[in-house]
Amino acid sequence: MHPLMFASLVVITTSLMGSSFAVGKMGLTYFSPLLLVGFRFTLAGILMALWVWRKPLPSSVQDWGKLLLIGFLQTASVMGCIFLSLRTITAGESSILTFMNPLLVVIWGTVFLGMKYRLAQWLGVLIGIIGVVITLGSQVQVEAGTWFGIGSAVAWSAATILVKKWGAAFHLWVMTAYQMLFGGLLLLLMGVTLETPQMIITPGSVLIVLWLAVMASIVQFATWFTLLQKGDPGRTSAFLFLAPFFGVLSGWLLLGEEIQWHVYLGGVFIFAGIFLVNWTFSKRRDDKKLPISMEQEEARAEGQIRQRSL
Repeated sequence: MHPLMFASLVVITTSLMGSSFAVGKMGLTYFSPLLLVGFRFTLAGILMALWVWRKPLPSSVQDWGKLLLIGFLQTASVMGCIFLSLRTITAGESSILTFMNPLLVVIWGTVFLGMKYRLAQWLGVLIGIIGVVITLGSQVQVEAGTWFGIGSAVAWSAATILVKKWGAAFHLWVMTAYQMLFGGLLLLLMGVTLETPQMIITPGSVLIVLWLAVMASIVQFATWFTLLQKGDPGRTSAFLFLAPFFGVLSGWLLLGEEIQWHVYLGGVFIFAGIFLVNWTFSKRRDDKKLPISMEQEEARAEGQIRQRSL
């Protein structure tokens, strides 16, 4: 792929990931949080399921159960937490907290999968955690959205580990479609049972749902998959650190959000931590001489799920 085309696709997919936070916050004017994200992923899941209907489906009840669990974590939990967080914190803060998930994957991968990481990657984890503490500032005691933002990162990282463990058994696009559909349906159920449903149908609200479902979900996934297929997955996954930048930028452009200085400083630390965790430092491509690392599992897990993102 031509470098200019590659760079353009990187900007497209990460800007869609990041801007979905601001667009989602705009949607809260018309919908209650869980109902909005439920509509988004149910619609996206149906459209993708229709697209991949000829692909091989899971062959056992156990495999369908695994997809359901992935959908619960990646779509229902991650996106539910994100949209709930947007009620009390800015889109920029929510995106920064959510995209600290690669740092958590390093920890869970070591604990549960026995994976080994470089010293530089552990340094990235430490720097990233410091960045989160700085980002929270004095808000941790007063903003419930902060905890929802952290919850989205925890759920995303757990889903990443499960996809690393189970993903080889599924067709990638089928797993993407049905985990979104399952997660979307769960969110719709939670939206009518766990909160007071709110839905105002206007041309603007319909446009927001369509944008989130088509552009920020399906198009974003398709673009990300293309990048993973055409480029080196490890280096490609390092560009995810751009998504929180676009989250902050779109919050400023679309919502006029004023970001406090500690959010900017914490964001710099988190971006640096994610960069260290993801980047392939060795110029050699001898995988046998390199320990299993974050870039390898993110390439496997990120594209199909994130939902990311928003």
